Amino acid sequence: MAVRFELHKNEKGQFHFSLKAADGGTLLSSEHYESKASAENGMASVKKNSVLPERFEKQVASDGRAYFTLKAANHQVVGTSPMFGTADKRDAMLAMVHAEAEHAAVHDHT
Repeated sequence: MAVRFELHKNEKGQFHFSLKAADGGTLLSSEHYESKASAENGMASVKKNSVLPERFEKQVASDGRAYFTLKAANHQVVGTSPMFGTADKRDAMLAMVHAEAEHAAVHDHT
């Protein structure tokens, strides 16, 4: 299954990206960046850090839904997953990001 980055610009001129699964589902989303170059650096950071299992943090929200974050070497979050109904689903999506994000193509919609 091939994953891809989707780069977008919002109405305020900010840039953000999502890592999408082949079925279009979101695996990971970024913060909003003031510049396109910063968003591109964020995608590069996801590619670099996703190959390192220790950079992922498994989380559980207060309502019991599971999600994960991906952090850079400086411990800054570079991406956050959506909420999943179960820890098993979260873990499967995390494994997909870990296995495929490094080689994900970028689809620039800016």
